[in-house]
Amino acid sequence: MMPAQFQIDIFDEIRVLIGGFEPVVLSSVMDELEGLCRTKGRDGAAARCGLALGKECTIADSSELESRSVDAQITEYATRTDCMVVTNDRGLRDVLFTRGIGVISLRKQKKLELFRR
Repeated sequence: MMPAQFQIDIFDEIRVLIGGFEPVVLSSVMDELEGLCRTKGRDGAAARCGLALGKECTIADSSELESRSVDAQITEYATRTDCMVVTNDRGLRDVLFTRGIGVISLRKQKKLELFRR
């Protein structure tokens, strides 16, 4: 949802930050975005943008993950696959940091930055 909310090209920004990458999104994240698409206003528009961008990514089946919440699934998947996570969610970012997972997040609402602990 970041690109719609802050007018950034997320894929180009990530390429500048880390070089080549394979974008992956969990199926549960896509499901969550589909639900948010039904809302009106900025959040609904941002979710529709996020869903469109998600369709450009490899969609990983999250039904095999043991965790129930989407954030916990993201954490579990990132731990299993040793990948970085793009998120602006502070709570999720803190959990990922404690697990030693790299996080790409928006800084000052205009530029992506890689955070590691």
